[in-house]
Amino acid sequence: MTETPTTEAPMTTEAVKTTTEAPKTGTPTTGTPTTGTQKTEAPRAGTATPVPPHQTKPMVDPAELESLDLADPVLHAERDLTEVWRHLRTERPMYWQEPRGSQPGFWVVSRHEDAMAVYRDKEHFTTERGNALGTLLTGGDSAAGTMLAVTDGVRHAQIRNILMKAFSPRMLHDIREGLRETVDGLLVDAIEKGECDFAEDVSGSVPLGAICDLLGVPRSDRKYLLGLTSRAWSSDYADAPPEDSWTAKSEILLYFADLAATRKHSDHDDVVSLLANSQIEGERLSDAELMANCYGLMIGGDETGRHAITGGLLALKQYPDQWKALRSGEAKLDTAVEEVLRWTVPSIHGGRAATGDVVVNGQLIKADEVVSVWISSGNFDGDVFADPYRFDLNRTPNKHLTFAHGAHFCLGHYLARMEIEAVLDGLRRMVTDIEQTGPESWIYSTILHGMHSLPVSLKPDASGMPKR
Repeated sequence: MTETPTTEAPMTTEAVKTTTEAPKTGTPTTGTPTTGTQKTEAPRAGTATPVPPHQTKPMVDPAELESLDLADPVLHAERDLTEVWRHLRTERPMYWQEPRGSQPGFWVVSRHEDAMAVYRDKEHFTTERGNALGTLLTGGDSAAGTMLAVTDGVRHAQIRNILMKAFSPRMLHDIREGLRETVDGLLVDAIEKGECDFAEDVSGSVPLGAICDLLGVPRSDRKYLLGLTSRAWSSDYADAPPEDSWTAKSEILLYFADLAATRKHSDHDDVVSLLANSQIEGERLSDAELMANCYGLMIGGDETGRHAITGGLLALKQYPDQWKALRSGEAKLDTAVEEVLRWTVPSIHGGRAATGDVVVNGQLIKADEVVSVWISSGNFDGDVFADPYRFDLNRTPNKHLTFAHGAHFCLGHYLARMEIEAVLDGLRRMVTDIEQTGPESWIYSTILHGMHSLPVSLKPDASGMPKR
């Protein structure tokens, strides 16, 4: 089983150092954890408890914490954990979720500073047993040691050096040139429909087109792959059978195995050809490495951008002052892109396994224990982000965790930023108003956060519409 690649970004504050020193006298071990350094994250004077006004899901009371299973996709799709995360950051930053039946227990890291400490520490944390709860709690990841996202050490560096060539300025130049044309065409079609499903009609096609261009996927195959990627790590329904996900993942792997076979010894300049013809110490990548890394690029390149774009449009609708600032030019595109990435949290957590006993924020984590880092909490940490529950397109600095940090920093971060920028630019040029015409529908996943449906009507700005 493979994982969608994790993503990581630079930090704003110095992270808590991890250490192998023994905990202070009286520090409990697993099962009776300490809470770590506690910090007060109080609302500003005269304001109510900070709750994102964009949230429409039922709010979870922190008093329910011990009964919650944070590895349950239904919880994340149907309920709002804002107050739970705020409680954990201030009261129990290193929280141990007890085992649930056959499901092992795991650590929940909610503070930005502690998340950075885990991400930076290659000596005591590994991805090779999985980089998300879905695999960490079920025996590990079969792609470990072959796919970049779940490979550490020397082999990770070797594979990453090859893939870095795929995201060089030269390779991305043509993608950038084509993005504006693609986005403008999708927006025109969406506008002319009168009412569209933005998640399907726009967001689903922008990242898919870009990553498929990089991979050299024929246009005739792209809709097929979109259907597979949307099922591989999430579902539109709470009761979707797990076989749907397994089947989708297997079909993606088999597709790229076939495609890579046709690119060996070819002179194509796409990423599949690059992988198929690269060598490490005189040896070509194995078939497993070819399949796994094409899969990882496909999933990672599609999901982050797609969910950030859809969530960004919803936020612009719900925060009209920011929509006005974007349209007028008061909000700059580069800072707007970063705030969309922070706010929408397309990947809600990352995971690691401890390779040895280590202390984070005063809490002992034992060897082999699972650690989950919650981006959906860290991106709203009031110790790092001023007024974190305000959607602010001019926010700076904006050291969000959406692309994570360290050795597993998202390889495709620049591509994702290009995609979101192209959509924001198209919206501000071509659309005067956004009307939501129906309720949004959220996906079911413990790693991804986004919508599979967002019905809207986009009102055109005739002066900004391209001639057709």
